[in-house]
Amino acid sequence: MAAEKIKIKQDLNDILAELKAEGKVIGFTNGCFDILHLGHIRYMASAKAACDVLVVGVNSDGSVKRLKGDSRPVNTLEARMGVLSAVESIDYVVAFEEDTPVNLIETFVPDVLFKGGDWNEEDVVGGDIVKANNGKVMIIKFEEGYSTTEVIEKIKKEK
Repeated sequence: MAAEKIKIKQDLNDILAELKAEGKVIGFTNGCFDILHLGHIRYMASAKAACDVLVVGVNSDGSVKRLKGDSRPVNTLEARMGVLSAVESIDYVVAFEEDTPVNLIETFVPDVLFKGGDWNEEDVVGGDIVKANNGKVMIIKFEEGYSTTEVIEKIKKEK
């Protein structure tokens, strides 16, 4: 069941420790995922292909508002996590309150840290932590034409 993928930080840390002990490669990515679109789905599928277990950190509502402005998020944290948990390539979903996922990355120390192609590797938050622990940062090709901001702007224009 998809809801079983949604975890709190400490519970997920315990699960990931067991999976690491079994030799599983843990991947991590994060974002607001306010309106899920095909670009997100392709991104998650690419990330999952490069690890055994894919964890997605999701910005809290307050964090999204601070990063994106007062009109966001469109969907609540609960709704965003629920939708993400239904995505086949995602194994676990966890929320974070801060503006960056650095605390989750410090806790989980994933083997692979994924970000979209609109990022430079040296700018990826937590990349230094992952690399210092023999992990790697992977930049996944950005899907042109797919953007939550673009979807929102299109909806506004059609009103």
